[in-house]
Amino acid sequence: MPPFLQGLTIGLAYVAPIGMQNLFVINAALTQPRRRALLTALIVVFFDVTLALACFFSVGALMEHFAWLQRIVLLAGGAVVMWIGVGLLREKPVLHAGGEAALTLPKVAARACVVTWCNPQALIDGTMLFGGFRAGNSGGVSAQLILGSSSASFLWFFGVTILISCFSAQFSDKVLRGINVVCGLVILVYGARLILRFFQMVL
Repeated sequence: MPPFLQGLTIGLAYVAPIGMQNLFVINAALTQPRRRALLTALIVVFFDVTLALACFFSVGALMEHFAWLQRIVLLAGGAVVMWIGVGLLREKPVLHAGGEAALTLPKVAARACVVTWCNPQALIDGTMLFGGFRAGNSGGVSAQLILGSSSASFLWFFGVTILISCFSAQFSDKVLRGINVVCGLVILVYGARLILRFFQMVL
């Protein structure tokens, strides 16, 4: 699979699980006019992509210069990513509609920033995932991976907003649970690949 498409697939599996970001976007799509909901999605995409790039260019850049750090992140990152996958398989997300309609745009931006940049789990997951892009791949390949992953953020959040705006009556907790199961399986496979890459480097 080309690196861009691989990054796109991994990015979709990373962003699709129903966490704080997705519930924020889903609730906006359920409670706001479509134009306002799309603007909310754009704000969330901005913070999501900037977080991914920060993880990629900071920790990822350090790993290019320190082989020992690269190996630590591959092993620890693989374990953490697999733990994320297991957590997604066990999680039962609940959708709560309402509560976002009265927010002004500055408040929307502030909340989007909080659910992305002030979420410790997102910082850890992003560092391990996008740092792993650079740890386990050459510069050109890792750049295509992060580009594909960033594109996934645009596709997912805008797609979710449009889909839920059109078919809000058909969405339920069971549907969200199904999304998490599929994404959890994809994340598990990626985590296993990171660990395999670690053993290939040390053996």
